[in-house]
Amino acid sequence: MKREKIISKISNSTTCYDIAIIGGGATGAGIAVEAASRGYNVILVEQSDFGKATSSRSTKLAHGGVRYLQQGNISLVFDALKERGIMRNNAPHLVHDLPFIVPIYDWWEGPFYGIGLKIYDMLAGKAGFGSSKFLSKEETLKLIPTVETKGLKRGVIYYDGQFNDARLLINLVQTAEEQGATMLNYVKALSFTTENDKLTGIIAEDTETGIEFTIRAKVIINATGVFTDSIRKMDDPQAKEIMTSSQGVHLVLDSSFLPGNSGIMVPNTEDGRVLFAVPWKNHTLVGTTDTFVNQYPLEPIALESEISFLLEHTAKYLTKDPQRSDVKSVFAGLRPLVKNGNNNDNDTASISRDHLITISKKGLISIAGGKWTTYRKMAEDTVEQAILQGDLSDSESVSSKLQVHGYHMNAHIFGSLSSYGSDAVKINELISEHKEYNELLHPDHTIKVGEIVWAVRKELARNIEDFLARRTQLLILDAKASIEVAPIVAKIMAKELRYGRRWRKKQIQQYSELAKNYILV
Repeated sequence: MKREKIISKISNSTTCYDIAIIGGGATGAGIAVEAASRGYNVILVEQSDFGKATSSRSTKLAHGGVRYLQQGNISLVFDALKERGIMRNNAPHLVHDLPFIVPIYDWWEGPFYGIGLKIYDMLAGKAGFGSSKFLSKEETLKLIPTVETKGLKRGVIYYDGQFNDARLLINLVQTAEEQGATMLNYVKALSFTTENDKLTGIIAEDTETGIEFTIRAKVIINATGVFTDSIRKMDDPQAKEIMTSSQGVHLVLDSSFLPGNSGIMVPNTEDGRVLFAVPWKNHTLVGTTDTFVNQYPLEPIALESEISFLLEHTAKYLTKDPQRSDVKSVFAGLRPLVKNGNNNDNDTASISRDHLITISKKGLISIAGGKWTTYRKMAEDTVEQAILQGDLSDSESVSSKLQVHGYHMNAHIFGSLSSYGSDAVKINELISEHKEYNELLHPDHTIKVGEIVWAVRKELARNIEDFLARRTQLLILDAKASIEVAPIVAKIMAKELRYGRRWRKKQIQQYSELAKNYILV
């Protein structure tokens, strides 16, 4: 059913959903899958595109969190390692093993990190991705030939997971739809309806048309990440703020900086964060910073100090020192962190990534904090609360064994379409319908023109940014290339969405302005 018909149906219906979710990031989409797969009638609204904020701007790692182990948060690491294994089992087309090397330059680092990573292995148990072990200097250089050799004594190898965050999110949205959920992007929650001092629904606006409508629901869940407090205050203006945030910045370089299939992990940088350099989509992804922020824009912008920090620290550990001109793209994301009374808000590196569920007097359930890897556990915990809050019929969770849309054990056989998993077969069929669909969108990248059509028809893409930033991620792989192809994307999307020349012109202009923030000058 087309978007217009869905909204019209909701507007003219007296249906009362079991669960209404605000927020279409990893947490919200995960809750939609969890609830719908249990048999509940679910609707989700997202003010922008799915994953527009934090969920498409991660380090692309499905991991337990070595730093959390250093902090002594064993329970978080244990849960995350368990969930990491579930992610790989349920979405093997997007989640895979990745070996990491910890280069050792001081004699004391070897035993310290070696023991720590053995504990990491032990916590993973049967869900482990591989056993850690010490490497000689020669073995380290063989796996990472571009690592800095001066003072290098040896290395430690361990195994974690890597995944495609934006693609997994879209697949979760599709999974939720297949389970019966209604998933709407570009629909903003404006206010709540109440009866007898209890929330009964959401007054929402389709931001594309300006049409307002009411969504009635037994339970309303706030899963808006860094925007959690704004929704809580929409329910109760006196609500005490529980959220804080830090900004993480990543640089994307070409693959020559880190050839091979192994990543580098530096456990302790000057700002207390772990530094990663990982191979990703035939590029090198370097991150991340941890800078306290007190404003939460939808489009966070990297600070000059963060860029300099990453360039300087990357140069310390690689023989090829990256220059500003080498950076293909720079992107920033905000981490939703729950305030801890024992910590200074500015010390965000020491704040736990545990999640917190709160329930207001009027019944609004808010899920805050957490991390991508534990999205499913967060969703399960939240739905358990929703069942109690809404007096819903009890139903057991099935999400730990629920295959995510696109599930395919050998997706690599689809080449450049491997991240689509089983959908690659249908995309190839679509591409074969028109000669132009098989053309490369840009000569330096493997994206095909037909993928634009697929994104509009099957993946709820509504504008250029949706396609270039999240359906394909060209924006964060190569920002300049994405600007170059924007007119082609606009032309094809306009035809699919039945928009005119004015829409195309406005889209190209808006996207170009946005993409400039991803380019270093």
